[in-house]
Amino acid sequence: MADGTARVKGGFSFELCKRNEMLKKAGMKFPQPKKTGTTIAGIVFKDGVILGADTRATEGTVIADKNCAKIHYISKNIYCCGAGTAADTEYTTETISSDIELHRLSTGRKPRVATACRLLKQYLYRYQGHIGAYLVLGGVDTTGPHLFTVHAHGSTDKLPYVTMGSGSLAAMAVFESHYTPNMGVEEGKKLVRDAIAGGIFNDLGSGSNVDLCVITADGVDYIRPYDVANVKGERVGDYTYKRGTTAVLDTTVRHFEIVSERVQSTESMET
Repeated sequence: MADGTARVKGGFSFELCKRNEMLKKAGMKFPQPKKTGTTIAGIVFKDGVILGADTRATEGTVIADKNCAKIHYISKNIYCCGAGTAADTEYTTETISSDIELHRLSTGRKPRVATACRLLKQYLYRYQGHIGAYLVLGGVDTTGPHLFTVHAHGSTDKLPYVTMGSGSLAAMAVFESHYTPNMGVEEGKKLVRDAIAGGIFNDLGSGSNVDLCVITADGVDYIRPYDVANVKGERVGDYTYKRGTTAVLDTTVRHFEIVSERVQSTESMET
């Protein structure tokens, strides 16, 4: 430049990558991403919204809960499915549910789904993804049925059918093959059930039962469980061993003789 200042170059900056490599060589351990497992989904049908979720909660490779409730209450006409860290989804939905109720009391109006979506996305964006809550938000308000996805960083989508979680690809394959606009309630419930089952049988992080929540202008039908996808079979094996199965190398018998006994009452003496 004529004035002696350097021209600022555009593009990406990899200075932090070099810094991280230096810290790694110095022995610093970086936090590892946590793998979570869930299949949640939702569709807009003729009369409202249908939400669905599996019921498996995992801790790494361990199944911590086989009947975890992943469909959370926001208001009487709005519900939310949660994927990610179970504690984060529970606390986040309870916080927004409280805010929605305060908003309803102060305005005297029925809560709108867009209001809940705005509160959720602002709350999660504030923490830049450190709150592991991935949500499918659905409900029916004065403007009709609405269905949103809310990611942990605060981004949102509004679509007629959505899936989230580690089993979302299998569930989305079912939706893309069979979803049609203006579906009936029974047809919609079966479709969401098949989508969640697709995640259950094709994703190790998803499993157990299928929960559904049907939201219409007339009310909410929370069906838990709607279907038991993985029925636990009866144990047919016998884990007892017959005497002589394991060889005995040595046997020692010791006899003890009672030399003296002392008996003392444990009851307190009254004076």
